[in-house]
Amino acid sequence: MSRGYTLFEVLVTLAIIGMVLAAVPLVAGGPRPGAEARAAAIELASALRRTRSEAIAGFRANIFYLDTERRVYRVGAGGDENPLPENLTVSLYTARSELVDGDAGRIRFFPDGSATGGRVTLAGGGQSYVVAVDWLTGAVGMEQ
Repeated sequence: MSRGYTLFEVLVTLAIIGMVLAAVPLVAGGPRPGAEARAAAIELASALRRTRSEAIAGFRANIFYLDTERRVYRVGAGGDENPLPENLTVSLYTARSELVDGDAGRIRFFPDGSATGGRVTLAGGGQSYVVAVDWLTGAVGMEQ
């Protein structure tokens, strides 16, 4: 007559179930189309919000710089350049006064939270995302 399961047997069973459940999304899911574009859009939205926060906290204007040809961006005039994925199409719409050249431009944030406004469009994998900055409030939003 059995008196039940030992703690070791229960732990081994739970470990096996955990490994199987962890492997199912890897086998069944695969990469989702547009995931790279979405991740890049989230990253850009975060960088734009950080630029706005630094302008407010530092009581001075701050810029977000984007070069669409080289696919790099930076926060602030002396910030490090951050690369964007090579397989994405990147476009920038900003105020004429903030265009650096045909392929690069800025979105400027002011100490009161407002901005010059603009939007960055990222497309790839059949998906397109727009990260927009409202000129009046400086609010950053993202839409598909």
